[in-house]
Amino acid sequence: MEYISTRDPQATPAKFSDILLGGLAPDGGLYLPKEYPQVDDATLTRWRNVLKDEGYAALAAEVISLFVDDIPSDDLKAICARAYTTPKFSDEDIVPVTVLDNGMYIGHLSMGPTAAFKDMAMQLLGELFEYELARRGETLNILGATSGDTGSSAEYAMRGRKGISVFMLTPAGRMTPFQQAQMYSLDDPNIHNIALDGVFDDCQDIVKDVSNDLEFKNKWRIGTVNSINWARLMAQVVYYVNCWIHVTDDNSKRVSFSVPTGNFGDICAGHIARQMGVPIDRLIVATNENDVLDEFFRTGTYRVRTADETLATSSPSMDISRASNFERFIFDLLGRDAEKTADLFGNRVKTGGFSLTNNAVFHDVAVKYGFLSGSSTHQDRLDTIADCWKRLGVVVDPHTADGIKAARDNRELVGTPIVCLETALPVKFGETIQEAIGRDPEVPERFEGILDGPRHVTDMPNDTDAVKQFISETLS
Repeated sequence: MEYISTRDPQATPAKFSDILLGGLAPDGGLYLPKEYPQVDDATLTRWRNVLKDEGYAALAAEVISLFVDDIPSDDLKAICARAYTTPKFSDEDIVPVTVLDNGMYIGHLSMGPTAAFKDMAMQLLGELFEYELARRGETLNILGATSGDTGSSAEYAMRGRKGISVFMLTPAGRMTPFQQAQMYSLDDPNIHNIALDGVFDDCQDIVKDVSNDLEFKNKWRIGTVNSINWARLMAQVVYYVNCWIHVTDDNSKRVSFSVPTGNFGDICAGHIARQMGVPIDRLIVATNENDVLDEFFRTGTYRVRTADETLATSSPSMDISRASNFERFIFDLLGRDAEKTADLFGNRVKTGGFSLTNNAVFHDVAVKYGFLSGSSTHQDRLDTIADCWKRLGVVVDPHTADGIKAARDNRELVGTPIVCLETALPVKFGETIQEAIGRDPEVPERFEGILDGPRHVTDMPNDTDAVKQFISETLS
């Protein structure tokens, strides 16, 4: 298995272990497999039996082995077994699937240590990083950005690991108190929280700026855990397979997914699974009021917003107006035209965006690749949460409510069961849950008292050089 950049596929292909530690390609592009591995009926049947007989970790090893050929098979199985285990995950199924309503299901991705879907990839990433660094005798300093859940998932996955430090940028005042408490309460010496005077897109831009400074990146051994890192998406492909198996009883049946997404990473994994031949019908992109992705999938225009135009909403993990992983899909949509992709994302996105409305390939978005989309308002979220609770006895978080709303809005266009992928447990968004149903969400025992702990965070201006200085001074 070889990997290429979305901006220069003619460059020397890379192996998985090399791109694992690097994140962005040297040309600023994102890594993808040179060719997506293809699965046949026999493979799908074997995966069904593996999940039934051996569980999620064994399924993960099966799926991931298609993308990784430079880690011995037994080592990869052990890595997956360490990543996906109880009580680290609170349910033995790791990703249970339950019936919601009217041909709709919930894929529960929030059983991990930080109660967010990001744990699904991050726990594997922590194991992979520690394994590969030990194999090379190297260290790694992770620079990341979070709009809510990536940061805590990364920090809980990396805390205490040998040879790894984490520097996590957060948008000051833009996360819920629970999300802040999860991150800022950690006092591990290898964890460094930075509250940036800006929005998530500013944090993400600084991560990219630092990653593009190859001299600084190499000197301080900078890596990333944001979804620009291919290994994150690779890990997420597994739960699409898992959910499809749970909902179907034979390989001829297809399943659709509705996915709350701001950075396009979660649903990009679904796109990859579909391209591999997993029987996925439709992929429904669910956004909040920051609807840059919904606008593209409806109109063909990708119009990025400024920081001032990016709204603070009640589903804050999706308060994103420049979706990093979107480049991977556009690369595929354009027939893997690297020159065109480099122009769109290296140039035109920086000046406001681009339009494919009059390009023949826009027809393929829905017809060939199966995408639909929808958006929600704050009132939509409240109504959806209230309906799920009062009518179905299910409490969902605001992001998952966005996904359910988009699924319901597109139900007539979808003739297959829809799995709504859960984003987080409701406890992380207590204020919105209280507003929607008149009561506080249940607090799992493992999170009791978390809001009362001390805080460890450094406030910083929205300035790349200031962040670089902090990193270099900390590591010196």
